[in-house]
Amino acid sequence: MATLVWEYLREYENEREDILDAVETVFGSGRLILAESVRGFEEEFAAYHGVGHCVGVDNGTNAIKLGLQAIGVKPGDEVITVSNTAAPTVLAIDAVGATPVFVDVHRENYLMDVEQVAAAITPRTRCLLPVHLYGQCVDMAPLEALAAQHDLTIFEDCAQAHGARHHGRLAGTMGKAAAFSFYPTKVLGAYGDGGATITSDDTTEQNLRRLRYYGMEKTYYVVETPGHNSRLDEVHAEILRRKLRRLDDYIAGRRAVAARYAEGLGDTELVLPALAEGNDHVYYVYVVRHPRRDDIIEALKAYDIHLNISYPWPVHTMTGFAHLGYTKGQLPVTEELADEIFSLPMYPSLSSGVQDKVISAVREVLSRL
Repeated sequence: MATLVWEYLREYENEREDILDAVETVFGSGRLILAESVRGFEEEFAAYHGVGHCVGVDNGTNAIKLGLQAIGVKPGDEVITVSNTAAPTVLAIDAVGATPVFVDVHRENYLMDVEQVAAAITPRTRCLLPVHLYGQCVDMAPLEALAAQHDLTIFEDCAQAHGARHHGRLAGTMGKAAAFSFYPTKVLGAYGDGGATITSDDTTEQNLRRLRYYGMEKTYYVVETPGHNSRLDEVHAEILRRKLRRLDDYIAGRRAVAARYAEGLGDTELVLPALAEGNDHVYYVYVVRHPRRDDIIEALKAYDIHLNISYPWPVHTMTGFAHLGYTKGQLPVTEELADEIFSLPMYPSLSSGVQDKVISAVREVLSRL
């Protein structure tokens, strides 16, 4: 939808001067790798969350992968998570040699069904990995209780939940460490790839800094433990510093768009996003549900509205994870949702005119089903 592409670019037009100044600041400094902009962003992102440390990396997948390694997850360990997530969540677990173990999600809000976690714990379980999906948080209190009872570590996937709160606590502050993605479409997005892991644990932070830089710590020439080349770029970091100051404004804009959708579509047969108890939603995506999802998406193309599905194929059904041994029917809610969910356009720069066009088109399509 050309109009929506233009709407997405509106953010750049609104912030162009600041973005280009950020680029000039980095280029003019002559320091392009792990310099002042990365350090500044790390300090400011940690301060925003009220935690001790932030370590910037090259993307959100590596923020999870390096984070898991930093907290001590090893080959052969099990990590309990969900299948209704972006595949990188599970790819990161697999990349450290651990085994992902899936539990189902709630039909109402699509988040981890924490009541199923206890039965999934085995002697090999090392970590619980809740995914704060679509912009709101998993129910953390019972998950924290399970972690304490079984001496497990909680690692939060916050790629879709920048600024979301659960009973007043920010996403990313309820476990030992947490990973964020700064992919351009995120609530806080760079102008390219980027990620970060936050923690208040000093040892985890030291491990992260070593792991992202080849396994080196004291000098460039000495690898102390095998690591990676996974550094947040200076340009992206400087842009993120500027955008972090506007994060709360972005969230307010997304909530306004969500409220307009709720007003315009609340009386239809679409199932609109449900706010889980205690949550402050940031609406990274606006996920709705309908049993005739595919017919709706196809019909909306006639209005030049092309919608996304997050996610049409649960991770446990993908051929790349067949070795995990899951069969269709083991996660019934996840599988049901995959056939029904889809996303309406959502970003803070979405104009009321374009949003009204979307609402009107959806209502017309629904009336003809």
